[in-house]
Amino acid sequence: MYQTTVHRSTDRRAVENAGMDGRGPGCGVVPLYLHYHAHEWGVPDHDVRSLFECLILRGAQTWLSWITVLRKRERYRQVFDGFDAEKVARYDEAKVAALLADPGIIRNRLKVAATIGNAQAYLTLRDEGLTLSDFLWDFVDGSPQINHFRSLKEVPATTPVAEAMSKALKKRGFKFVGPTIVYAFMQATGMVNDHLTSCPRHRDLM
Repeated sequence: MYQTTVHRSTDRRAVENAGMDGRGPGCGVVPLYLHYHAHEWGVPDHDVRSLFECLILRGAQTWLSWITVLRKRERYRQVFDGFDAEKVARYDEAKVAALLADPGIIRNRLKVAATIGNAQAYLTLRDEGLTLSDFLWDFVDGSPQINHFRSLKEVPATTPVAEAMSKALKKRGFKFVGPTIVYAFMQATGMVNDHLTSCPRHRDLM
């Protein structure tokens, strides 16, 4: 029932663009997208492993469309040990070679290396007594920013808050965390509610 509502609403393109997902070519509205939009995108997420996963996958999206990453997400979870940062941080050259040979993920050496480096940066943050959740959510004072956009033309590609978060992450040693990717991450994890006002999920998440 909900999927039909989304499909018929004026937010159809928002489904395609969830977290800038549809800005790449050939995405279209597919069941995987609809489920993601209806159940995940924009839901406030404070779980540290889930946040780490999303940060990595949004970085993997760089130069690609989100649907490409979303279709590979389950394989990512398998080969990256469920995004257990302690395990990922210890990956050696043999593991990297295996990852780069796996067609189920995006075989980009820079992105694989960044995933390992980001795991190490995440552990350093934790060792300093900071949780990834507290560190990231602090940029929005711990509560989602509720926007009231009526059209996709109003939705920004980035914001000053995303730029500040990007700068802080880079300072901490994280890679593939430019402002545009960070804003997509913020949208996905519910730090901002960018569902259009015509979308039922906008009301659901207020």
